[in-house]
Amino acid sequence: MLIRSWDAGTDAEWRAWLAEGRDFGVLAANGAEGRGPVLVPTHFLLDADAGEILLHLAAPNPVWAALRADPHVTLAVTDDYAYAPGHWRGEPGTPTSLYASVHFHCTAAVVEDAAGKAEILRRQAAHFQPEAPLDVTPGEAPFGPLLSGLRGLRLTVREVRAKFKYDDKKPVAEQAALAGRLAERGTGLDAGARAQLLRRNALRAATADGPRPGPAARP
Repeated sequence: MLIRSWDAGTDAEWRAWLAEGRDFGVLAANGAEGRGPVLVPTHFLLDADAGEILLHLAAPNPVWAALRADPHVTLAVTDDYAYAPGHWRGEPGTPTSLYASVHFHCTAAVVEDAAGKAEILRRQAAHFQPEAPLDVTPGEAPFGPLLSGLRGLRLTVREVRAKFKYDDKKPVAEQAALAGRLAERGTGLDAGARAQLLRRNALRAATADGPRPGPAARP
């Protein structure tokens, strides 16, 4: 992912963005030679302070063979995207895509023991459904017998790259005008893109268009 100086996300920025409830992404693992990568849409649990991501997938998933060959993976989360027509953006009138995207570059460890898988399931359930936690005990009903049908995955985060592409290279006034266009159109994810654009616009105005810090290398 190309990240320019003006659309780099800071450590605090991507953490806050994900904490708003963005816990679904695409896991990419290197495929067999001559084939493309294995892409797996999945929910995940991020422990940013520990630098770890937890998830589980079905045992027949093709990603396991890919991970045995190469444990290096990327988990990408993208949201708040919108298409901005060229005539909305001033000179030279080129269209662009607005979006936020966070990429976690990780080393994967497959969890196959029942106790390890049960722990991952319990932690994920505590995050996604705190009102109804799962009692997952290996060998005990109702969920213990189902553990053989899945595998767990622990991703150790090596690097985080975050991009918030909302026309920050344009003058503040043009960026604000673009937010107005998004409000007028109001389709798809325009509202989310507009919210991010206005947040970045306010930050730029507060710092008098000064240079933005680059993304953090670790979570």
